[in-house]
Amino acid sequence: MSRKLKVVAVSGSLQRPSRTLVLIDQLLAALGDEISIDARVISLGEIGPQFAGVLYRNQLPAAVEESIAAIESADLLLVASPVYRGSYTGLFKHLFDFVHHEALTDKPVLLAATGGSDRHALVIDHQLRPLFSFFQARTLPIGVYAVEKDFEGYEIANPALRERIALAVARAVPQLRDASPAAVPAIRKPAPVALVA
Repeated sequence: MSRKLKVVAVSGSLQRPSRTLVLIDQLLAALGDEISIDARVISLGEIGPQFAGVLYRNQLPAAVEESIAAIESADLLLVASPVYRGSYTGLFKHLFDFVHHEALTDKPVLLAATGGSDRHALVIDHQLRPLFSFFQARTLPIGVYAVEKDFEGYEIANPALRERIALAVARAVPQLRDASPAAVPAIRKPAPVALVA
């Protein structure tokens, strides 16, 4: 790979310290061990209060607009959210409501989530994957879900979680190496389609 892969990680956690951020850090470290990356983390705990009440993108503060532009121009997205009542956080969804609906087309996305118990383990396939399918993004095959008992404080303690992280990265890297990073193409409007009655 001739240049570093631009990886933008988005944490849906509103707290610090955060197990979700720990999981993101470990995934970024594992990716960085395999390929050359330039990583940036966008934490909703930091920017959330700036856009929580905003309805339209042209009303966003400059710092939040810059974060959305980074998401849209990334070579790879790594997204993770804690699970609240069966889904990702509301501000996580609100942030992606501002992302242009064609900006993530074919972009690889590595999915992750944290929850209090195993009962939320399907959040990746039932909540996150459909969200990024709407954007026509390319969700990577293995997601990573972690529960509280996988951590001691804010350190990963469960070897099985470390193995899952390694597996997710191992399955992702070949697809990332094959897709040479390039500038994001201009968003094109599809040609009008004639409907035949």
